Amino acid sequence: MVEATSVTPEGRITPEDCGLWLDSQMEPLKRIVEFAHSQGQNIGIQLSHAGRKASTVAPWLSHGNVASKEVNGWPDDVLGPSAIPFHENYPHPKEMTKEDIATLKRAWVGAVNRAVRCGFDVIEVHNAHGYLLHSFVSPATNKRTDEYGGSFENRTRLTREIVELTRSNMPKDMPLFVRISATDWLEHESFDSWKIEDTVKFAEMVTPLGVDLIDVSSGGNHANQKVKSGPGYQAPFAKAVKDKMGDKVAVSTVGSITNGKQANDLLNEGLDVAVVGRMFQKNPGLVWTFAEDLGVRVEVANQIGWGFGGRGGKAHKKEVKQEDKEGKEGKL
Repeated sequence: MVEATSVTPEGRITPEDCGLWLDSQMEPLKRIVEFAHSQGQNIGIQLSHAGRKASTVAPWLSHGNVASKEVNGWPDDVLGPSAIPFHENYPHPKEMTKEDIATLKRAWVGAVNRAVRCGFDVIEVHNAHGYLLHSFVSPATNKRTDEYGGSFENRTRLTREIVELTRSNMPKDMPLFVRISATDWLEHESFDSWKIEDTVKFAEMVTPLGVDLIDVSSGGNHANQKVKSGPGYQAPFAKAVKDKMGDKVAVSTVGSITNGKQANDLLNEGLDVAVVGRMFQKNPGLVWTFAEDLGVRVEVANQIGWGFGGRGGKAHKKEVKQEDKEGKEGKL
């Protein structure tokens, strides 16, 4: 999954982030798609707008929060549902106007069309981690008084519109995912916030719009969050969604999934997908590691066994034997 790909320049989290608001941005992404397909893999793209968490500094460059104009940031053009910053050290957003919302929707459609033309197999709508759509659905961050604020239906309106626009501009057989933060982790606060009950209700509302998978994460919307982390700590949220939705939509869990047995247990408990990210950065051979955890034999590629007497697999052995018998030049 190509993560957090912005649909507009001001929707990037940092100046270094990937985007898909121009046709010229397609070619580099096409090369990534073609490489994934050459390896027999499917690949998806997560479309996003960072909202009030935009124009920040890439974490590997500085511990500061705001990306100033001097480093190609846009702190004066950050947008949100309301004029409330994520933190006092973050950019202060402008409340989006109706025109801003219309511009966002047009840009989103353009990015969807480009993603399809790039050849991606899946598109995911990013409605999590405090970025724009998440900040719209949560009462902790959306203080609007128009049709995009107030009631649950109004606060979720923009995400539903984005999902409908995404689905209508994709091939019918192309899967559509929606990532959501199941809770703001603000139950200790006196003000209202997004909770697991809201997520279950949201899943019921958004699934009929053509969503194929609900990708359940959590948090990221408020600096006062108190996350109760641990192995598979977000799985109970995904299970709550799955228990309600059943076979109407696939449901995935993510977060602190570190071994094959744990991932397999989550699937056996009824979830459809176990999503892993950081562990692949730590261990690119994670699939093999998970297979070893579960006692599953992985057949290696032919070239890996080439130096050990052709022990690369049955098909390879048969080919070598036939060539030896006929006295023909071997194939590599």
